[in-house]
Amino acid sequence: MITPTKGIAPQRALLTVGAQILLSSKRQTLTVTQAWRRLQQWRADNDHHAPVPFWWFVLALDVLYTLGTVELRDDLLVFREAPGAA
Repeated sequence: MITPTKGIAPQRALLTVGAQILLSSKRQTLTVTQAWRRLQQWRADNDHHAPVPFWWFVLALDVLYTLGTVELRDDLLVFREAPGAA
């Protein structure tokens, strides 16, 4: 589920979807709805056609939160820079 398995395609693994959220958000502060729409657009633009329902997107956000990459402040997703990132 978090990583690809026999039953979870690599483009649907939560770590993959989380990385796609980071790429599509460009680490800007966004609402959850904006992040969801950007992810959908990014996946369409990059030929990722495996379905990702909203609840799977939320699970990917949970993984990012657990990794300390995103937090929710005043109803906005705030993406943190990686340590040592320039």
